[in-house]
Amino acid sequence: MEFFCYHRDRPGSAVLRRELLQEHWSYMDRYAAEMIARGPTFADDGDTPTGSVHIVDLPDSAAARAFAFDEPNYQAGAYRDVLLRRWRNMLGRTMWDFPGGRTGGNRYLVLGLGAGQAADVAVPPDRDELIAYGPLLSDDGATWLGTAVLLRASDPDAARAVLTPDRYADIEVHDWAFGGRPA
Repeated sequence: MEFFCYHRDRPGSAVLRRELLQEHWSYMDRYAAEMIARGPTFADDGDTPTGSVHIVDLPDSAAARAFAFDEPNYQAGAYRDVLLRRWRNMLGRTMWDFPGGRTGGNRYLVLGLGAGQAADVAVPPDRDELIAYGPLLSDDGATWLGTAVLLRASDPDAARAVLTPDRYADIEVHDWAFGGRPA
């Protein structure tokens, strides 16, 4: 089962996150084989972390909760909250398979928080800039709750345009970068 996990930083927790960086990476190394995508989100300054995205393939919801809540930054209080949802990998690949590579261009996390009938359930026809794409689902996987997208785009407005605006209660756009240990 695939899960989307977004840990949102507690304001003022950047120093704590830096102190725990090696612990965070070591923890995530344990999930390397299950990782579909990962990486930090940033404030408008492009430098201040605001959260951490992880899309993982795990056996069940209990394993996903353990992954999300045993994470060192969460345990230390660096995160304000956690969005953890079932997710479906509509591209059938990991971020490392993205043809556009790890660098170049602006990268974004786009979260469409659902309102009513499912929207954007098919992959958009212009998929060249999509890094990860899929629906956010209820715990049993039966109910659509929104859409999560990682993509390369020229600017936040272009990133937002990947989703149908009037079909969501809210659409969030966050600066995002490929995660993992630096090479």
